Amino acid sequence: MELTSAPFLVALLVLTVLAVLGALLLWNRIPGPGWVRWPARLLMIGLCQLTAICVVATWINGSYGLYSSWDDLLGTGAAQDAGAMTGPSAGRATFTQGGDGTRTTYFRGSHSKLAGQVIVWTPPEYSAPGAERTRFPVLMLLHGHPGTPRTWIDLGDVPGAVAELMELGAAHPFIVVIPEISPGGVNTDCSDTPQRKTADWLARDVPELVARNFRTLPSPRGWGLMGVSTGGFCAAKLPLQYPKVFRAGAALDPDPLTGDPQVLADPALRERNSPMWLVEHTRKADVGLFLATSAQDKDSPPRQLAAFAAAAANTGVRVKTLVRPAGGHNFRTWIGMYPDALGWLSTELAPPGGR
Repeated sequence: MELTSAPFLVALLVLTVLAVLGALLLWNRIPGPGWVRWPARLLMIGLCQLTAICVVATWINGSYGLYSSWDDLLGTGAAQDAGAMTGPSAGRATFTQGGDGTRTTYFRGSHSKLAGQVIVWTPPEYSAPGAERTRFPVLMLLHGHPGTPRTWIDLGDVPGAVAELMELGAAHPFIVVIPEISPGGVNTDCSDTPQRKTADWLARDVPELVARNFRTLPSPRGWGLMGVSTGGFCAAKLPLQYPKVFRAGAALDPDPLTGDPQVLADPALRERNSPMWLVEHTRKADVGLFLATSAQDKDSPPRQLAAFAAAAANTGVRVKTLVRPAGGHNFRTWIGMYPDALGWLSTELAPPGGR
């Protein structure tokens, strides 16, 4: 069974219940002298604790996407070398319909040579009668690290919260695309490095996959990003690096905008892949960025948003910031930011329409 599958969690729950019942039934029925009975009882207690810990650990892993597979957990080669993963090319990827209205595929990018999961959700308007020729803007959601695309669904109330804003007219009907931001579990802050071309994966492979399989508006006027934490860093970075692909990005509680030395050790590589350096060296790019945080978030302090907005002055990059008075570095806070972020993105990106 898969590490993150529901049957595995249910099996652990059943095993835990059986371990507890077994301990209760056998506690006073173990034959032999005391030096035999007490070690056996300690063994039963240990088994109960072990199974309970496994249940809690599996639930936490499924909620936060810490490990996506047994290979990822055990550190074996399959999860570490995404470049060696096999899979259909972007042009031949097959989407599987899920019960929550999403479609999922696993494919290998032709530009990055990386392989990963991509989840797509289309709004009701996409399948409405008479919409066969209508093209839709695309909203790519970037999760944090550690995390998986499913994090947006399991913790971020997607597509529910997004669909509700669309129904209220507070946001465009977007095609929502949720790709892995760290294929193979290796975090590069969505950057191309000599070993891994993660930026190519997100800005070339995934957009080409989606454009081939869905009715999307052309880049960049119909393409935007929204990310949280590490994904927020990426949502601020990628439009500056790829203005011909993405017109706008919304960064919710982004990681430090100057880059993380623990992710990119090379100072030059880290600097040139940081949103702060990129915005300071951008001129007349048709790009808009929305940056949001809370006054209580020590991982994404308001002062870095102010510093970024000051650096963007006179560059042509449109910057809007939002600082909420309270909130932590979590989806409860980020969901509260959805209306502002999606409303702003709807002013930056084109609505559904023809070619």
